[in-house]
Amino acid sequence: MITRDPDAFRTFAAGCATDFGPALPRAAFLVAPEGFARAEESASDNRYMAAADGFDPGAALAEHRALQKALADDLPVILFPGDPAAPDALFPNNVFATARGTDGPRLLVGRMRHPVRQREAARADIRGFFTGVLGCRELDLSQQPHPCELTGSLVIDRVRGLGYCGLSERCDEAGARLMHEAFGLRATLLFDLAPGEYHANVVLAVLAGRAVLVSPAGFADPAVAAAIVGLYAPYAVVLDRGQQAAFAANAIALSPRRAWMSAVAAASLGPEQRAVLAAAGFEVAAVPLAAIEAAGGSLRCCVAEIW
Repeated sequence: MITRDPDAFRTFAAGCATDFGPALPRAAFLVAPEGFARAEESASDNRYMAAADGFDPGAALAEHRALQKALADDLPVILFPGDPAAPDALFPNNVFATARGTDGPRLLVGRMRHPVRQREAARADIRGFFTGVLGCRELDLSQQPHPCELTGSLVIDRVRGLGYCGLSERCDEAGARLMHEAFGLRATLLFDLAPGEYHANVVLAVLAGRAVLVSPAGFADPAVAAAIVGLYAPYAVVLDRGQQAAFAANAIALSPRRAWMSAVAAASLGPEQRAVLAAAGFEVAAVPLAAIEAAGGSLRCCVAEIW
């Protein structure tokens, strides 16, 4: 099922069992922020990026090392080297994703909108690790014409097999359908992001299928955000514009007990919002990422899951 109708999606999704797949990944991988700098192509449709003089490569590298160490408390975390010619490569979840289907493990390679990011998809070392070492079947979407920036544009509830796909210049409807098929999802809800938004994972997070963080201001149609909140209530945290700008929705669960986000994002949460997450079984774990966030993404953007 692929639909733009939030009511139809909610009715279908409410009947989906939590048996589609595991709630948490087996491992994760990061790509080091080598050559960390402002990518002007990416900045053309990412309003969260800082000006060129707001980038601190040394601080970004230090934060990234600390991020890997922190996440390793929850699961194995692999680090691939960065590429100075690909300054956005520290956000690999837009380019690479994994899934498990009836045919075994899959590696998905996305179609990026901007040429500066398309070069990331050609990395033989990352492709070779997944196909040659982990035995993944490769589904390469990078050569077709429709942008589909994987788990940047598509937020997935892995236990129910549900996708939430935000449409923008970074993902069109055809690209969304390709991702729906490649991930083998039961249902995907298509929705327009609010003007100026580029990825769904900046305005929405699904945490291990148990809770959501939702910023209604990031959706063109508030009814879509309301439908998602209704599906996960009472474990739905509604964020305001300021919390969205602090990347509070750019969060991820990598263990049954913790929700990871940046230090700025965590500081933006109020006591009642933390209580909702606690009731869902999550403590908030935070990592300082102020330098990395100058590049227009935050913690979840840095993490590519291995399922």
